[in-house]
Amino acid sequence: MEKKEFWMNLREEDLTEETKTLISSLPSEKEYLGGNLCKYQGSWYYYNFLQGVLNVQSGFQPQDTDVIVASFPKCGTLWLKAFTVALFERSKNRSSEDQHPLFSNNPHNVVPVLEMNLYRDTPEPDLTKLSSSSPRLFSTHMPFRTLKEALKDSPRKVVYICRDAKDSLVSRWHIICRCLNKEEDRSILESMFESFCSGVCLFGPFWDQILSYWKASLENPKHVLFMRYDEVEADTRGQFKRLAEFLGCPFSEEEESSGAVDEILEMCSLPNLSSLEVNKTGTSINGIDYKNHFRKGIVGDWKNYLTPEMGKKIDMIMEEKLKDSGLKF
Repeated sequence: MEKKEFWMNLREEDLTEETKTLISSLPSEKEYLGGNLCKYQGSWYYYNFLQGVLNVQSGFQPQDTDVIVASFPKCGTLWLKAFTVALFERSKNRSSEDQHPLFSNNPHNVVPVLEMNLYRDTPEPDLTKLSSSSPRLFSTHMPFRTLKEALKDSPRKVVYICRDAKDSLVSRWHIICRCLNKEEDRSILESMFESFCSGVCLFGPFWDQILSYWKASLENPKHVLFMRYDEVEADTRGQFKRLAEFLGCPFSEEEESSGAVDEILEMCSLPNLSSLEVNKTGTSINGIDYKNHFRKGIVGDWKNYLTPEMGKKIDMIMEEKLKDSGLKF
């Protein structure tokens, strides 16, 4: 991907006058990539992502059967999207010519991001393809309080996945370096670390977003499921079945005994997904090569890139921010 394509995420020429007026009244900061961030409802956005958020809040027409996959970027989102797609696809009787969507498309395109993809440029996107399936699958990086306003009290299901902050930071650093055609640039990592610790980062503060979904899952467990990447990695089968139960499509005894669960787990494994031709050569609508979304997915890999002092500082911040919430890392 060319560097100029990467900057499309930072463009500001398509903002409405209403959004420009709103931005002028909001706290704003310049981030490490040179983009402008503004703080809306407690979260930081690029200006054009804020336009998408506003379009979602005003234009999204939720259906009761919608499923929303939510996360902070690089927290296991792609894996969770693949699992969710596979769960609902298994009930469809496909012919040999009718290819599974995960074989012909990247999970990020099959389950598009509301504010970054669908609604970034318009409050009335064409959802025809999504509407042909039930349930409709969407994703978001918005905190729950902002998403809730868009859902308008619809009894939808929201699945949130979180990850250790240090691993998430390192994973985001790697994809940014790849998108910029850079080697592992330590100066970018150090800037991202400082931004993370201050809370002034895209979709941040990290801890505020996690807490918004954690509290929502405690208050409304039938409609908000809170998942942890480390638990999915340690017990993939058990967490996958937990997801299926929450979404109302549990595995039958016959599926369990026939090996159907294991077949889906293998199909959705990161090594298998990354080996598919579409994920080796395809490009997303944001101009990011699909192959850049895949890396190790290893819990604790941050130790190979962050100094012990950096890791300790993040741990201290997270402990303080999550204090008395019942959530620990």
